[in-house]
Amino acid sequence: MTDRLWDILSRMNPGSLAIDIRKHAKGLRTGGADRVAIEEPLEIRLGFSTGSGPARSSMAITMRTPGDDIELAAGFLLSESIVRRSGDIDVIGHCAPPTPDIGSQNVVHVELSTGVEFDLERLQRHFYTTSSCGVCGKSSLDALRVAGCTPFDDSMQVSSDVLVSIPARLRAAQTTFDATGGLHAAASFDAGGNLVCTREDVGRHNAVDKVIGRMLLDDMLPGHDRGLIVSGRASFELVQKSLVAGIPILAAVSAPSSLAIDLAREFNMTLVGFLRGDTFNVYAGEHRLSV
Repeated sequence: MTDRLWDILSRMNPGSLAIDIRKHAKGLRTGGADRVAIEEPLEIRLGFSTGSGPARSSMAITMRTPGDDIELAAGFLLSESIVRRSGDIDVIGHCAPPTPDIGSQNVVHVELSTGVEFDLERLQRHFYTTSSCGVCGKSSLDALRVAGCTPFDDSMQVSSDVLVSIPARLRAAQTTFDATGGLHAAASFDAGGNLVCTREDVGRHNAVDKVIGRMLLDDMLPGHDRGLIVSGRASFELVQKSLVAGIPILAAVSAPSSLAIDLAREFNMTLVGFLRGDTFNVYAGEHRLSV
């Protein structure tokens, strides 16, 4: 493949990188090139007010595919119940110079609006417990209840025919996956099965945060008239993010976990797994799915 064509593909897929490789096939070795998904750290920094004046804190570092970083940071803050609406964010943007190799910016600073209450100690305790296997489930459930999450109503309805059409639409929108084969995807969709926002990332949690971050910045939350589809499995954390964003339907092309099912049932959420072809399993909230 020519250098010019690789350059065109790079502009079309900014989340991927061309590298030289050696290919082995049937005992033969040849030189060639391949495109791989970019993975780099993103630091999220937060500015907020305290009784003694303004404060700054590094909130998190996540490994992500560069692109849609502002949405990722906004979605992360919503998922952690630090913000509830777009008005809670005064300023959000990159605050570090581009790295010399691929030009990405790896720090996002978020300044909370005046009057937004923020408990740094609570969040630090939460991050500590979620790093310990076996503690995160109960800790996160308690945090959801403290954040005021309540069971969904039944206003959102989707037909089974529409639901089975969504994975193909998601797959068609995965442009960087086409180039690399190495990214997760998430998308919000309406009752007609139309994809409203699609994002890709090396991390499935990041892909979801990018989607709900876009919804937050566009004042589209809570997303009571939206569903969310993910290209992988449905973990507890993804159900949690859907719940905080007010999205009553989560569909996954792979399996859910037991804790994800428990959470979906507790909050009257519809949880669908193994959504492939014209079949799927319903683990919670079947009443939202019409035949």
